[in-house]
Amino acid sequence: MGAAFAGTYRAAIYCRLSKDDDLQGESASIANQRDMLEQYCEKQGWEVVAVYQDDGFTGLNMERPDLKRMLKAIERRQINLVITKDLSRLGRNYLQTGYLIEDFFPRNGVRYIAMNDGIDTMRENNDIAPFKNILNEMYSKDISKKVHSSYLLKAQKGEFTGCVAPFGYRKDPDNKNHLLVDEETAPIVRQLFAWALEGHGPNFIRRRLEEQKMPCPTWWNRQRGLRNTFTKWEKQDPEKGRYIWDFTVIKDILTNPVYTGAIASQKKEYRFKIGTIGEKKPEDWIVVEGQHQPIVDRSSFEIVQEKLRSRQRPRQNGEVSLFAGLLKCGECGKALTIRATNAKHPQQIYACKTYNAYGKNHCTQHRVEYDVLYDLVLHKIQECARAALRDEAAVAGRLSDNCIAEGKAQREALEHALAKDEERVEVLDKMVLRLYEDMVAGRISEANFNLMLDKTQTEQAQLKERITEGRKKLADELQLASDARQWSEAIRAYADITELDAATINRLVKEIVVHEQIDPDRTRHITIEIHFNLKPIAEAEQVTA
Repeated sequence: MGAAFAGTYRAAIYCRLSKDDDLQGESASIANQRDMLEQYCEKQGWEVVAVYQDDGFTGLNMERPDLKRMLKAIERRQINLVITKDLSRLGRNYLQTGYLIEDFFPRNGVRYIAMNDGIDTMRENNDIAPFKNILNEMYSKDISKKVHSSYLLKAQKGEFTGCVAPFGYRKDPDNKNHLLVDEETAPIVRQLFAWALEGHGPNFIRRRLEEQKMPCPTWWNRQRGLRNTFTKWEKQDPEKGRYIWDFTVIKDILTNPVYTGAIASQKKEYRFKIGTIGEKKPEDWIVVEGQHQPIVDRSSFEIVQEKLRSRQRPRQNGEVSLFAGLLKCGECGKALTIRATNAKHPQQIYACKTYNAYGKNHCTQHRVEYDVLYDLVLHKIQECARAALRDEAAVAGRLSDNCIAEGKAQREALEHALAKDEERVEVLDKMVLRLYEDMVAGRISEANFNLMLDKTQTEQAQLKERITEGRKKLADELQLASDARQWSEAIRAYADITELDAATINRLVKEIVVHEQIDPDRTRHITIEIHFNLKPIAEAEQVTA
């Protein structure tokens, strides 16, 4: 296309702004780009047929709404000239931006101009364009690293960095990185955890929320001007839909440590140019405790996590067994499942899942009658509660002693490993000092010094992280006595119970382990361990069959 055909140009102006540019507001930055380019086109005598602008989009994202609209218009031959302020406005992904300049634009008869960079595809001096593309991408990568480092630092400090506070909280007006309890929605969160403590799962909770007409988090955020989105249920029926909660929303609330006063960050795996590629495991999150007022106590939260991990399944008649999710085989580790016998006097029994599926060559039956188990658990709770009423300190001491004896070997091994790691850190510190002295004295080159220093510092960082985790585990061990006191205080309220219900079982019992030993004369000995919550203290009873 030559200058003689200048009047035939149908020009499209493209403007883009993102947070990477450290500019504020559409009116200042986008408007400036547009005004400058319109004046340039007017001076050249080119007709501007369209102005496309993407505000708030990174240059790495080639799925920008107005960029896509412009490319469609080019394919329809409505545009034959594209002009941007500079090459980075078109994009910062050098492969995809290069494709537009080198392939897409020429194939569709489009001239491209990046005004401030002096790039014009009608000229022959555009060899610099690929290098500018690479530099633009390197700039974005550098910005991405800085942003990630900033968020990582905030995560390690326990600062909240989300756009919207978790349901049940609101952002502190004086500090956007700090959370305050929202007295309007926090009671709903407490109710969710109360249902979960009774052994109910997300589907049950969802039905109760709908029955009680409790609006979902999306509705609350919209009412407060924090979001302008609608759930799929609200789109179908706005009045009824606002009371329908999504299963995953309930599960996310029940598993979020934020409700214990902690901030959990860095939950997703992120890759430059790709974005989020998956969820990290909870053990890989950065969790900082004690950052704001909790809505639920830590003990209740941990109990709920156990219940969710061993979610009970309804029987064929739709009912849920009282001990579902709690019974484990002491030999193979599988669950014990309930069924009705076909005897003359039918009764409900629990039996090992492995035995039911594969037979006696893989595990024994571990048969326990429902009524026997019920009476045993009720009796044990009453017994512990009455003992706590008589002498709470003695019961707490006994539980604490059992816990300490149980974890003594593990704690000693942990202390030994910590001592070795701390000693190694000291050795490495001395090595770094000697390396520096050797370099200054000319005994080793600077390149070798940097190589060895990098290796030493990497090992130091790994050791220090391991030491931090080890100290936390030791601190958890010291919490045992406190947990035992809390347990003995809590159990006292159950001295006079006469029947069991799901709420009581799920509050007090962590798991029930059933062991079976069969004598040569085929006499079966069943031993049942009741592990109570707050710490796994085994109370064993024996039944001989």
